[in-house]
Amino acid sequence: MKVQNTGRNNIAFKGLMNNKLFLNSLEKISEHGTTFTAGVSLVMPLTIRPIAILSTPNVEKENKQYACANSICSGLIKFGMLSAIALPIENAVKKIDKNPEHFLKPDTIKKLNPNNSGIIESKSYRLGTQLMKLGTGFITAIPKSMLTIALIPIIMDKLFNHKFSEKINAQKQSSNISFKGGITDKIAKGLGKILDNSSYQKFITKHQNEEKHIAKHMSAGTDILLTTSFAIQTAKSDKIKENRKKPLIYNNLIGTAITLFGGYGIDKLICKKTQPFVEKFQQLHKDNPKLQKYIQGINIARPALIFAGIYYAILPMFSTFLAERIDKFTTSKSGVN
Repeated sequence: MKVQNTGRNNIAFKGLMNNKLFLNSLEKISEHGTTFTAGVSLVMPLTIRPIAILSTPNVEKENKQYACANSICSGLIKFGMLSAIALPIENAVKKIDKNPEHFLKPDTIKKLNPNNSGIIESKSYRLGTQLMKLGTGFITAIPKSMLTIALIPIIMDKLFNHKFSEKINAQKQSSNISFKGGITDKIAKGLGKILDNSSYQKFITKHQNEEKHIAKHMSAGTDILLTTSFAIQTAKSDKIKENRKKPLIYNNLIGTAITLFGGYGIDKLICKKTQPFVEKFQQLHKDNPKLQKYIQGINIARPALIFAGIYYAILPMFSTFLAERIDKFTTSKSGVN
């Protein structure tokens, strides 16, 4: 007698799709995508990446220590800066989501939501607001790299007992930014003016189909700018030993390049493999007014976790090892010449 499939997998999937914690998490990620990414980028560079770097064989101890210090500083500063700057913007966008009539002109609402189905249902609106939220990572990339360079000697001193002749101000005041009551409304009105801008409307309407990929693209752009700025600041720094600069720069360049190429490829594959799950999820919650926020949460969390997994967990040993080999190769070549 043929035994039929009991559908346990479908039951399990349906259970996950209806799980309140899962749905609430997706909604929060949608509303606070930049903060979520910063949180991931805090935990992994403080734990997994340093462990992987220190475990790398056949690499000079001090090169590994500098790479660890860079990882720790980068995670701390990224979380501090993005939490201080991104969180108010995310909260302001949330206010616009709930009450667009208060912050947007009627013509803007009509243009971005021609079907009058709710502003959050508009692809162009979601693209426009995600650009605002995720853009905070891009605009803070250069100051983040400068603060990272400034803090590396301090971390080297505190963790690895490397003494430096000059005490460096860690510029802690940058993490003490406070936002008083009422500022969220002012930020929301400012963001509303951007959405009211006709040129911005044309741009987000033209590229509205990129809404599901915007988190990935913004993350890639931010990483490229951050790595470039870090390389320039490292080369100029008089607080980092001269013979440790190139391995540190190569480490970042290699890590970013492989993360971006690998991340895009893996994300495309995962998108393809999980499409049936997403389609079932959409069908199950088709009448839920928060459906688009859930989908947006998935589209933010997926690339964030993929890129972080590659950069912080898989690559550290490889990039640290290869960076030192490239440095020794280029040094020997320049010595011969």
